[in-house]
Amino acid sequence: MLSEFKRFALRGNVLDLAVGVVIGAAFNQIVNSLVNDVIMPPLGFLVGKMDFSNLYLNLSLTPYASLAEAREAGAPVIAYGLFLNNLLNFLIVAFAVFLLVRQVNRWRPTPPPEPPKTKECPYCLSTVPVKATRCAHCTSDLTAES
Repeated sequence: MLSEFKRFALRGNVLDLAVGVVIGAAFNQIVNSLVNDVIMPPLGFLVGKMDFSNLYLNLSLTPYASLAEAREAGAPVIAYGLFLNNLLNFLIVAFAVFLLVRQVNRWRPTPPPEPPKTKECPYCLSTVPVKATRCAHCTSDLTAES
């Protein structure tokens, strides 16, 4: 059983997954710093301090001054403000990741285009494989062109 576990743990895809998790955790810190330290300060300055966390829909008949008070009393509430905050945070993080990935993709060299797999027969204008020596449609000899 130990040798079987060793084979499993040392397979390539398990190690790749482990490396991916470690790099993902480090990347998470970069994204959080980008959002919290670079994007949010100017956004907060422009929009003002947006906090929807205390917006809620009280489903009980008893009025409460805040969401915390309603939850402490055990009242049924729909905390749509927290949902809006989380949604806004997600959109900001997703946009930051998009910008980061977009920039990294610009730095990558573009791969060379694949060579064509087909060509046109000069006699009947049908499409034939590049390696064809005779056209399958009109049976013309295509070796003279190469």
